[in-house]
Amino acid sequence: MSALAAPARIGRLGLYVFLAATALFFAIPLLVVISTSLKSLAEIRYFSIFVPPSSPDFAAWWKAWYAACTGLNCGGVHVGFWNSVRILIPSVTLSVLAGALNGYALSHWRVPGADVILLALLLGAFIPYQVILYPLVKITSTIGIYSSLPGIIAVHILFGLPVMTLLFRNFYSGLPVKAARVDGAGFWRIFVSVMLPLSVNILIVATILQTTGIWNDYLLGLIFAGRENQPMTVQLNAIATTSTGEIEYNVNMAAALLTALPPLLVYFVSGRFFVRGITAGAVKG
Repeated sequence: MSALAAPARIGRLGLYVFLAATALFFAIPLLVVISTSLKSLAEIRYFSIFVPPSSPDFAAWWKAWYAACTGLNCGGVHVGFWNSVRILIPSVTLSVLAGALNGYALSHWRVPGADVILLALLLGAFIPYQVILYPLVKITSTIGIYSSLPGIIAVHILFGLPVMTLLFRNFYSGLPVKAARVDGAGFWRIFVSVMLPLSVNILIVATILQTTGIWNDYLLGLIFAGRENQPMTVQLNAIATTSTGEIEYNVNMAAALLTALPPLLVYFVSGRFFVRGITAGAVKG
């Protein structure tokens, strides 16, 4: 037994070493960003980026949050943070609920033209949104919501609907509703009292997907949000690409980390629910 156990232990040790090396390889950029954000400009100039900070300092984080300049505005990225929150909450809530309602209707009710609707949603999920940006600009401008908070929220809901609908349709297609129909429950009663209580896991999956996608979006926020509602990613780009004065790499790195923290926290807090939702049948065909 011991002769057989030795190769198994060696193989397991080799696997752990490989996994640790792989994790370190992919973590190096993050470690460099964190290290640079804690250095002074003098340390950044005269030492390698791989040298850890001699005296870690969060001054760059404070400046990135409160005083980093984006053009003539030196209010830091905290302004963009609250803009992103104002965009995120209604966009995620409405797109997830609309996707759940569409998926339920297409999976359990005889909707006229359901196959055509499903095909259109499937195409919409895979067409790059850059293709339809100009028509969207014309449409939102015509109805008066271009460059406004309602405009960027509507655009995020529109782009989230195809994936959300397909996600919920696949999930709901495996849930029986015949008993509720026999008992006389109608469309809304079944949806509210039966489907939604059984959808906790898939709702978490959809919320995580939409939260990370909307928070990390740059292009739609740049085009449709307007100057007063620019999200955090747009302000981060303005800080990192400024060409006036001295380039403060530590502030740029701190601003990048502050922008990336919310979706990272969402994954850390609810990652196990995401896996549970996937394994519960969220993406089954």
